[in-house]
Amino acid sequence: MSIDEPRGMRAWTPGGWRDAATLQLDGAAAWVAAAAAESRRTAAAGVLLPGLPNLHSHAFQRAMAGLTECRSDPRDSFWSWRETMYAFAARIGPEALHAIAAQLYVEMLEAGYTQVCEFHYLHHAPDGRPYADATAMAQALIAAAHETGIGLTLLPTLYMRGGFDGRPLAPRQQRFAHTVDSYLDLVAALRARETPSLRVGIALHSLRAVPADALRAVLGSGLAARGPIHIHIAEQAAEVEDCRAATGQRPVAWLLDQAPVDARWCLVHATHMDADETVHLARSGAVVGLCPTTEANLGDGLFPLVEYLEHGGRIGIGSDSQISVSPVEELRWLEYGQRLMRCARNLAASAAQPHSGARLFAAALEGGLAAGGLEAIQSYAAGALVLDAAHPLLAARTDDEQLDSWIFAGNAPLVRAVWTAAGQVVAEGRHRDRDAIAVRYRAALHTLRSVI
Repeated sequence: MSIDEPRGMRAWTPGGWRDAATLQLDGAAAWVAAAAAESRRTAAAGVLLPGLPNLHSHAFQRAMAGLTECRSDPRDSFWSWRETMYAFAARIGPEALHAIAAQLYVEMLEAGYTQVCEFHYLHHAPDGRPYADATAMAQALIAAAHETGIGLTLLPTLYMRGGFDGRPLAPRQQRFAHTVDSYLDLVAALRARETPSLRVGIALHSLRAVPADALRAVLGSGLAARGPIHIHIAEQAAEVEDCRAATGQRPVAWLLDQAPVDARWCLVHATHMDADETVHLARSGAVVGLCPTTEANLGDGLFPLVEYLEHGGRIGIGSDSQISVSPVEELRWLEYGQRLMRCARNLAASAAQPHSGARLFAAALEGGLAAGGLEAIQSYAAGALVLDAAHPLLAARTDDEQLDSWIFAGNAPLVRAVWTAAGQVVAEGRHRDRDAIAVRYRAALHTLRSVI
């Protein structure tokens, strides 16, 4: 479609752009029909897109975003940040977690995320003792997702030791602790609560936190037979060296040798890989969960994106530590990091798709749906959103140029409306319950800061 043709609402599909008013996708959900109906009813200019999955989130960390930007150590690093995070997490109970997560999920929906994979390890009371209901903290996340209307893939996380050397968990880590049996009990209890909007997968915190025998026991259980499987891996150079000292292999290489890594897996970060690991991981079919704003904020490093994509690797994006809650910023900095590293441009583009933004969007959508346990062949499975095509930022753009411009040409809030299984949750750029949820969030933060 040229920029001179009359434009109603245009819809992205895996096979190309379509007129939204005539959109009919096999298996299309009700929210797609609702968005297309708005196009017919209002004749409003718009861009209809699938909602993006956020494949890696620690919801509680939104409350501390911006509070770690003061240097506390001349050697400030991920490891010093982690101590601050532990201190903050120690004060959060179910009520505060619900308030924080609801605020975060509102922000995600307004930004264009419609599904979130919650990597959940804040299981117990601050002193490490289980709550009377062992699922209490998970239930807070489920309630927040239900309240806001975002789709949730809950990933209860196994966390057992303090490092590759087998050291016990530190006092600040006791909230995270499970045995294999108690962990599988937790997963089973949460699986019993699944709904069309709530999926429950498996998460192994990291190779440093989960011994090899425990990893094998979980993967050999019936509960691991379905659903996505996520793990943090190779985020820090120190982690790679510790793994080599303990096992004789780099983390990704060890995992590929020891576990049945396939399309159900999501390896979060995988920042520090050598060339062989990059190729073998790409060929496994697994998704790499990339979180560029968090990886930049923590000084993690840059993922070998170009080589990974060249070998057919799959990617998705996540907000992780919540230093940013914007799919646009994640996709932009995924590309910009590569440009800075290589002193070249449009590195995510390909011969088949020369538009960097359009290719990144499609890749993050497909990988994110798979990592969330959704049907990747149904592009609108997680929801739908409408960009305001009448905004000056998108003026005189062809279809793919509108995606490029949304991602690379500024920070204007272009998401006009969002639909999920809960119906229309965002209208005119605002979540339907934004104000009430923000009041509760502010009260929870004042309480937390008064004791930290």
